[in-house]
Amino acid sequence: MDINIDLIFKLAAVGILIAVIHTVLTKAGKDEIGHLVTLAGVALVFMVVVDLLTQLFSSVKTLFNL
Repeated sequence: MDINIDLIFKLAAVGILIAVIHTVLTKAGKDEIGHLVTLAGVALVFMVVVDLLTQLFSSVKTLFNL
């Protein structure tokens, strides 16, 4: 399993982008849409993290012949 530093930077970039969009939408009076965008960003990052955890558990399972 090879974790690239690029993936960490991409996740951080998504977080920063979502924070900026949320702030802009909140200042424009679109609080509900801002919260939905934040929720979508969290779901996107969560899906990536779950995929990485699946790969980790698969590697551990292979390593210990389970």
